[in-house]
Amino acid sequence: MENLFKLTENGDGTLSGLMNKNDGYRMNWIQGKKSWGTVCCPEGIRHTVEREILENGNLQETYCFTNTTEFPYFFKKTDVGIYATFHDNYEDASVCLKERCHTHIFCGGNSSWVMALRMGAEAPHLGLVLTEGSLSCYSVERADSTEEGAGNLSNDRGDFILHPEIEELLPGESTKIIWELFWFEDSESFGKQLLAHEGFMVLDTAQCTLLRGEKLSFEVTALNDGAGTVSIRGKNGEIPFSQKTKDQKIYVTCSHVPEEMGEYPVEVTLNEKKLRALFYVTQDTKLLARNRCYFISRHQQYHGKADMLKGAYLIYDTQEGKVYYSHKNDQNGGRERCGMGVLIARYLQEEKSDELQESLKEYVAYVYREIFDEKTGEIYNDLGRCNDYKRLYNYPWFALFQLELYSLYKDKKYLQDAYLTLCRYYKDGGRMFYPLLLPAEELVKELEKAHWQEKADVIRKEVIAHGDWLVKRGLDYPISEVDYEQSIVAPAVDCLVQAYQVSGDEKYLDEAGRQLEVLKLFHAKQPDHHQFANAIRHWDGYWFGKDEMLGDTYPHYWSALTGIAWLRYMQAAGAEMNVEEVRAILRGPLSLFAENGEASCAMVFPERVNGKKGHFYDAWANDQDWALYFALKYDAIVRG
Repeated sequence: MENLFKLTENGDGTLSGLMNKNDGYRMNWIQGKKSWGTVCCPEGIRHTVEREILENGNLQETYCFTNTTEFPYFFKKTDVGIYATFHDNYEDASVCLKERCHTHIFCGGNSSWVMALRMGAEAPHLGLVLTEGSLSCYSVERADSTEEGAGNLSNDRGDFILHPEIEELLPGESTKIIWELFWFEDSESFGKQLLAHEGFMVLDTAQCTLLRGEKLSFEVTALNDGAGTVSIRGKNGEIPFSQKTKDQKIYVTCSHVPEEMGEYPVEVTLNEKKLRALFYVTQDTKLLARNRCYFISRHQQYHGKADMLKGAYLIYDTQEGKVYYSHKNDQNGGRERCGMGVLIARYLQEEKSDELQESLKEYVAYVYREIFDEKTGEIYNDLGRCNDYKRLYNYPWFALFQLELYSLYKDKKYLQDAYLTLCRYYKDGGRMFYPLLLPAEELVKELEKAHWQEKADVIRKEVIAHGDWLVKRGLDYPISEVDYEQSIVAPAVDCLVQAYQVSGDEKYLDEAGRQLEVLKLFHAKQPDHHQFANAIRHWDGYWFGKDEMLGDTYPHYWSALTGIAWLRYMQAAGAEMNVEEVRAILRGPLSLFAENGEASCAMVFPERVNGKKGHFYDAWANDQDWALYFALKYDAIVRG
């Protein structure tokens, strides 16, 4: 096949450029602080790098590691790293959609892969398939706040470092990591390219996060002559499966009910090659919400000596066992932490509780005293009615809180307040903004049910004007707190659908469908519950976490915004329901919540970030409760 790779070599075994010869945008798919193919390894381990174009047109890279010492060498997990610097960073949308890629990485043993999707969805895309050796994990290196000219730390995902899994090497012994880079058109062709390699296994499942009692079901496919020896191990030993061979492929099907809660590792072996997958088993969503609500009431509501904070739901430090407050934006007494109040207000519509009712009453008093102005509809950024940082994101969240209070108490005061809040949102520039969880269509419905038609018409007019602006902008997304991200595109889809719902004008729905296709690219289906159907986000742990750690946050609760927007679109369009897709997205963040009600604001997924240990759940329960609210609100979808 034709060689479509155009490489820029540095002369030391590394690359500074990798392009597709037929790409009209001339996108360089690799760029970083380090060059592609840079290798880090311990003293005494020699490495070499070779590249060649194969007959199938793929670019093969071979990394060979040799023990030059007189003693056996044993490797720690991240001793060896290969820089695979896919161009995954954010500038304005006009650049991102043409010249940047979402890099979906799966390090699962011998069957590891990378799927790099151009952010604007236009092919060609770039894939990586491991053909020899094993990858255990990946790390990232990225700018930090101490570096001169670092800019907005949220905009660059950093340099990826793939870590080979190497057994001990005897003196003089060598081992190889070989992978192929290839161009592909879409996810279907990507899968076909993976399966074109003998023994490479692809695991397909509808759900990586299971509710207790559900079956863990998946299918593994591989190219094989039919003589393959297969085994599957679960958390506690061998688990049953069935297999068949057809068209030179082996198909392995497994359906098993895990007995334990928490992470459930699965290892599939075909001949001597292994694929490692990781599932997660959690409680029923209502029980999970119940435990979380009581934990908030008992541990995260402030009753101390600071009168201004009385009744507030605050950050909880699970390491130190106490609440935490700072006037710093992402740690204060307002903003995203409203999600705790929203969750409890929603839960009380499902189950009665005097304790939770009293807790919510105290929180409502706090909000109306410190955060919300009943005369103007203004939402303040922090207690003391402080707006030293004005933020439009805050308005929809508190309007949603007021709507949930209205649903709970049937008191029209809260409906009036939600109306006032959204009026102020639009007065302050909301027509030209990408809000998270704008409850406008729901508010219009409730206002009409209450026979407040004039108020309903006011909101309807604003939503339509908002939709017109979004149609005009199209894919030309403006820079927000992050230059380009999943939680810019998801609100665009959501608000466009709402404009259709309140107007009936198909142009809004058509535009929502177009932007939905761009939104989906932030997600992939790596068979690891942290990553599966969870959107790429890579800054939240720094801004909202105790450890202030940058790096991929798999999972993060705002990932669920995609599922909500997708669901709203399908319902409005009368489209075929991709229920399993939406279910997977809404379930994805549930590992942020423990059985005892504790929670984490973010899971920092890479093994190391700038040399520091990663792959941990941050100790702060901060802003993650929106994910549980979504699971409760869309319980019928989540539970199936």
